[in-house]
Amino acid sequence: MIEVINKACGLDIHKLFFIATILCRSGEKQQKRFNRTDDDILTFKKWVISEKCNVVACESTSDFWVPIHDSLINYLPVIVGNARDMKAFTHKKTDKLDSEFIAQLALNNMIQPSRIFPIDHRAFRSCIRLRHSLVQKRTDIKNKAHAILAPEMFNLKNVLTDIFGKNGIMILSGISSGKSVDQIIASLSPNVRKKSDQIREVLNNEISQSAAFRLQICLKLIKSLDDEIEVLENEIFNYAYNNHKHEMEILMSVPGIGKLGAATLIAEIGDFNDFSSGDKLASWLGLVPNVYQSADKYHNGRITKRGPKEARWILTQIAQAAAKNEK
Repeated sequence: MIEVINKACGLDIHKLFFIATILCRSGEKQQKRFNRTDDDILTFKKWVISEKCNVVACESTSDFWVPIHDSLINYLPVIVGNARDMKAFTHKKTDKLDSEFIAQLALNNMIQPSRIFPIDHRAFRSCIRLRHSLVQKRTDIKNKAHAILAPEMFNLKNVLTDIFGKNGIMILSGISSGKSVDQIIASLSPNVRKKSDQIREVLNNEISQSAAFRLQICLKLIKSLDDEIEVLENEIFNYAYNNHKHEMEILMSVPGIGKLGAATLIAEIGDFNDFSSGDKLASWLGLVPNVYQSADKYHNGRITKRGPKEARWILTQIAQAAAKNEK
């Protein structure tokens, strides 16, 4: 961090444009509006470099700051501050006032920089988050399929542990495409065929044409999402093992942490050496309680949830997996 800042530029960034304000300790002010395009970002870069700004600062609003940060970071310091922390100083009013206020904070060294990961690592983390989003969408569609089957009295859950496993998909595809009971049972694995009497009892219920049509669409979407998730996982694990093999091995030695859990933690946390202690890491992840003090009394509230929610989600899954292994 620069010890003395004599000239700072504050940015208020939006999806299509951003306002830039340069402030000097002498009180001089310059303000310009730029479109958030490659040409205008280049023009902005030339401007702040020619003005010899000591630092450029902005809020971590969405990912709108990324192209501006990446274009400047090799030329001068760029501070990306936590929006919630910066709003605590004042109430936002207009875009011009916002950028000027951010410049004022930067000029007085009052912005705590956020941790910015390298470009490759940000792409890795984006793959992890996209996979998580696709898994959620797949779960939603599976729930839709359950809702389609329930009124039709197809209680496959009484026969199969997972109706969207290999055998479950065979049965669902069969009933939605109009196959006979014998054809469906013949396509199942030997272990499941042992339950043929129970399966016949379920399949004897006639499914409506509308339900079969909707179920087919759900199955196609699930298959498509399965394929895309597999592609993402291959990309994720290739990157993780090529760039973080040692960290993967250490994390996977912990009960409850598998390949996906290890890769997700690496993607969300980045360099573990950035944290001097486990307490600091827990605080960054938002796993520590809010603490309130009044006189000599302390009150611990709920966890702060300030860090990446994906990291907290995967840690919850890991804890549940570890608890099951202990039983």
